[in-house]
Amino acid sequence: MPADRFTTAMQRDELLAWLRLTTAPGVGPMAARRLLARWGLPQAIFSRDIAAWRECVSAAQAQALATRSGEAFDALVQRTWQWLREAPPASVARAIVTLGDAAYPQALLATDDPPVLLYLEGAPELVHGGGGFAPAQSLAIVGSRNPTAQGAANARAFARSLREAGLCIVSGLARGIDAAAHEGALAAAPEPSTAATLAVVGTGLDQIYPRAHVALAARIAEAGLLVSEYPLGTPPFAGNFPRRNRIIAGLAQGTLVVEAALASGSLITARLASEQGREVFAIPGSIHAPQSRGCHALIRQGAKLVETAQDVLEELRLAPRAQPSLAPTAAPVPAPAETDPVLQALGFDPLPLDVLAARTGMDVATLQARLLEHELAGAVARLPGGLFQRVAAA
Repeated sequence: MPADRFTTAMQRDELLAWLRLTTAPGVGPMAARRLLARWGLPQAIFSRDIAAWRECVSAAQAQALATRSGEAFDALVQRTWQWLREAPPASVARAIVTLGDAAYPQALLATDDPPVLLYLEGAPELVHGGGGFAPAQSLAIVGSRNPTAQGAANARAFARSLREAGLCIVSGLARGIDAAAHEGALAAAPEPSTAATLAVVGTGLDQIYPRAHVALAARIAEAGLLVSEYPLGTPPFAGNFPRRNRIIAGLAQGTLVVEAALASGSLITARLASEQGREVFAIPGSIHAPQSRGCHALIRQGAKLVETAQDVLEELRLAPRAQPSLAPTAAPVPAPAETDPVLQALGFDPLPLDVLAARTGMDVATLQARLLEHELAGAVARLPGGLFQRVAAA
């Protein structure tokens, strides 16, 4: 199939009709789906009049559909058409998948609120492959935007091991755990036939957010897919991110929460996954860490406590295809670390310098020098607020 998929699969007037339906003010996915269920395609919908639309939607929604499109809409159509037709790097393709397209993921179609349109950018064999772009075996990994060093390491290790076991890793391209999960999946042995990772974003695909993740997004597009339901040019509105969480949960067999505060978007994703009948997993953490409280709450509510990637595979009734690294996240550290007085005194909870000095009996200058050595070796992380935390091998 050619890279400019829409030159053959959809003409410009069809694209215009889909965009008109999905961008009409006040006409959300639910109303659009009712109209599509009644008349099949947007062009058929717009061949009817307001009176006919009122059978499916409110008067305000029918009026919005009838309102003549302005310059902003015309610019969006042109922008989208050019985006589809312009030549991205040879390793990247673009497409739009509609609700009735054979490539629309069945897992997402089975949810309560599937998006009407999905914009895709990624590896050509995934964008244009038959049978849908979302692998059947996939896991969402989500968590705090401000994780501990241990939490980020856990996300990378779980993502890499689970990817090596054959799962596609789904996340949201946010800072923290999301980014670590994408990086872990990309670090796994490449397998071109399936996506390493899917990044579901809360902006238009031409508006990567955060900007610090532009390079990461480019890497994802080469080995997986960027996915959005939002039109090109959509900036990072705060309300879009909780909405996109339903897609993250809907594309995956289960959701793993690595770290999350009690008031966290990750818990929204976990709730949506549970409501959709998908598995929810959580990694426990320190009782003193705010980032662990959301995970502990999920476990109390019935989420599966996991310590290794093998725990996830067993719960999903999947077997690793090769022999990936499925060691426990908190793997035993080498023998020298077991006898190091600073690491022994530090344990695995965040501690301030004065408490650690009292435990070790060292003077502050000596202790700071030892902590710096461990920090450079990756065994200790320096946290905000003057705290230090031991990092287990993952």
